[in-house]
Amino acid sequence: MKPTLQRVAEQAGVSRGTVDRALHGRGRVDAEVAARVLRVAQEMGYPVERLARRGAEKPATPARRRIRIGVITYLCRAGFMREINRGIARAREELREWDVEILLRESVALNEREQLRFIDELTGAGVDGLAIMPIDTGAVRQRLYDLEKATGLPLVMFNSDLPGIPRLCYVGMDNRQSGRTAAGLMNLLTRGRGKVLVITGTFSSQLNNARVDGFAQEVKASFPGLSIAAVQSSMDNEDEVRRIVENAMLNIAGVNGIFTVSSGQSGLRDAFANLRLEKRPSVIIYDQTPRNEQLLRDGVVDFLIDQNGFEQGYRPLHILANAINGSTVPEAYSEFTEISIKTRYNL
Repeated sequence: MKPTLQRVAEQAGVSRGTVDRALHGRGRVDAEVAARVLRVAQEMGYPVERLARRGAEKPATPARRRIRIGVITYLCRAGFMREINRGIARAREELREWDVEILLRESVALNEREQLRFIDELTGAGVDGLAIMPIDTGAVRQRLYDLEKATGLPLVMFNSDLPGIPRLCYVGMDNRQSGRTAAGLMNLLTRGRGKVLVITGTFSSQLNNARVDGFAQEVKASFPGLSIAAVQSSMDNEDEVRRIVENAMLNIAGVNGIFTVSSGQSGLRDAFANLRLEKRPSVIIYDQTPRNEQLLRDGVVDFLIDQNGFEQGYRPLHILANAINGSTVPEAYSEFTEISIKTRYNL
């Protein structure tokens, strides 16, 4: 079998990019790693002599300066963050070979004061770019606006967006469109008639608000037989989701649909068990987490809308690294991830 860069990389236990840089002199590679790559390439019959001669004929590639990228997230323990964190970890591992350092700051809750402190802390540390899941408050908006205007710091928002704030790019789901998608699904489930209980996380989340707005707009525009019974905040807490569902089902006549746009979906199971309904409402939730997959398998919910969290964690760091290096900048103002619809049959 003909030796390739990929086969050399697998044999040497490094990435294809490391092999490329070690053999072609295109960047900094640890001397020990470079020696191992060269030895493996020679053993496999890769034409390294030609590469060595080519490298000797040109000056050494100047070392790139170390780049530091700050990353700020919230709800770091929530189920949907599992894939986002996996994307961040993968990007961090890949970019380490390019001398890019990732400084991660995580909040357990939607905490405005803590997010402002993280912004100041990372900019004070001299980061070259910032990837952030922003909280939609006036103070956060103003801080990011002032920061960009004063310093021109490259900024990428992911998962949630703040329209109107200067940035390189937003990476995440088109949340308003996903709300419209959910409205179409709910119309199918209910055959276009009834009342829908909408449960959001917090009213300060631009992401949550966009999903609810998209859902409400599409229901009003396209499905006159459907109406929204109430929109209530669960603070992303499953006990609060249980309480909201139980109260709504007992006190609002005709509720036959539930649309939950944030975390805490496991509270649906307990609510239905306590209510002992002859027929449960049709239910649509977000995020393909292990617990939500089980809700689908057990018939507690009907549809799950997934937002491809891995890409939301992965793409922003590469976008920033490329922009800071001056190689490429994003062509699109927003890079939307796929709106993926899951049922128990296609998990």
